[in-house]
Amino acid sequence: MYNGKTAKSLYSECETLRQTYLERARDCAELTIPTLVPPEGHSYATKYETPYQGIGARGVNNLASKLLLTLFPPNSPFFRLSVDRYKLREMGGDDESKTELEKALSEIERTVMREVETSALRVPVFEALKHLVVSGNVLVFTPKEGGIRVFQLENYIVKRDPFGNVLHIATKETISPTALPEEVRSQINVEALQRQSGHSEPTVELYTAVCREDDGRFYVWQEVEGNAIPGTEGYFKEEDNPYIALRYSRVDGEDYGRGLVEEYLGDLKSLEALTQSIVKLAAASANIKILVDPNGTTKAKALAESPSGAFVSGRSSDVSVMQLDKFADLRVAKEVAEAIEQRLSYAFLLNAAVQRNAERVTAEEIRFMAQELESALGGAYSILSQEFQLPLVTRIMERMAKEKRLPKLPKGELVKPMIVTGVEALGRGNDLNKLDMFVAGVGQIFGPEAIQQYVNVSDYLNRRATSLGIDTEGLIRSQEDVQAEMQEQQQQMMMAQMAEKLGPQAIRSATEAGMADQGEAPAEPESPQA
Repeated sequence: MYNGKTAKSLYSECETLRQTYLERARDCAELTIPTLVPPEGHSYATKYETPYQGIGARGVNNLASKLLLTLFPPNSPFFRLSVDRYKLREMGGDDESKTELEKALSEIERTVMREVETSALRVPVFEALKHLVVSGNVLVFTPKEGGIRVFQLENYIVKRDPFGNVLHIATKETISPTALPEEVRSQINVEALQRQSGHSEPTVELYTAVCREDDGRFYVWQEVEGNAIPGTEGYFKEEDNPYIALRYSRVDGEDYGRGLVEEYLGDLKSLEALTQSIVKLAAASANIKILVDPNGTTKAKALAESPSGAFVSGRSSDVSVMQLDKFADLRVAKEVAEAIEQRLSYAFLLNAAVQRNAERVTAEEIRFMAQELESALGGAYSILSQEFQLPLVTRIMERMAKEKRLPKLPKGELVKPMIVTGVEALGRGNDLNKLDMFVAGVGQIFGPEAIQQYVNVSDYLNRRATSLGIDTEGLIRSQEDVQAEMQEQQQQMMMAQMAEKLGPQAIRSATEAGMADQGEAPAEPESPQA
């Protein structure tokens, strides 16, 4: 219990405050992916209505995929362990010790990334990101055994202070009594539950509560039917808390966040209504009805029964096709629907919004528009990097250190994980564009000779690789290797020129003289064989 409150009472107190956000999330899911936030009282037999338009579902999946690939890029670390130079100097470290420490931290980074790749974290993370885009809220649980579990908004509550820090979290799950420990199962009247539910295998409600103490630690426990489960009580440090309550956008003074779909809910509702009207009108237009004048000489039965190409007595004026004459209205609805769909394509970063409708679209224009759309996610990157990526990598490193698969990092502020994707990637992308524009401008104004004379190519290559997030170890040659190769090429050119002017004997003399200057004896010619 916490301050005299059980986990169930703690959940019930905040359940009313969550209802407004939950209803809004259901409205958003109804027009995008209805199964993400099901309606109240749903079960396995619930039938979900399919929206008439597919731009909502397509946009949610596309935006969640972009967030996933940007926040957790494959085969590339999304974090870096940085060393505080000032702290290192205070501890008596020099540049050589800093280099050795960075090499060891680089190995730790690769070990953690192997853990991320092998534990298949991207599947639940993708599900969590879809919930964030639609409902704006999701709870992520990282257990000791690895992996991630996702709780949708319907199954948890959260309470925050005015600064957005989590005060307590409570979850509600439905499980079978057979999954409970024997000492807890013995305290539950299973027969009464069977009679109450009418099933031979009843279910019980499992509540989990995580509450912040005055010292900053979190107290966690689980209970079923008012009975605490032994062995589930414990304390977590703030950085070790396995429950991470995520928000897509932060609103001051509110316990829950807002999703992106909620910001464009008006456009989605309008597009849904227009698409439904267009589909029904198109279906009515496709329904062909042939009218025959009842007072004419043409018989409807004769027309219906006659084969194609047959001769039928009658007049053409007696027969006509029913038309709706709603083409103008259909065109207006179609144009408005296309305008709304274009706005939603920009909101969900769909590829259709990148290329404008024109005969000639340059690659530079497409690249610039794609970059503008990607930069629009800066706010989402900021909050996800601080509330999701950083706690997740901290939790993974702490778990691996307890399992003796990772060394303990130095205490204090000497080494800290730093997120290098999301907003950081956008910043590096802007630096890359400025760098390329600078070099291109120098070449246009002063010519290529100025670039060769004044621009340090090696430094430019390193900066460009850093902006792209590429490891340059073994890729870019050092300045010493380049100079050695240039000297070797010059010597080969000189030898070739001497061969043309003086002949082989002069080359042999020059070679022997060079070897003599280096202190080496020329090789003795082999004696002819008898």
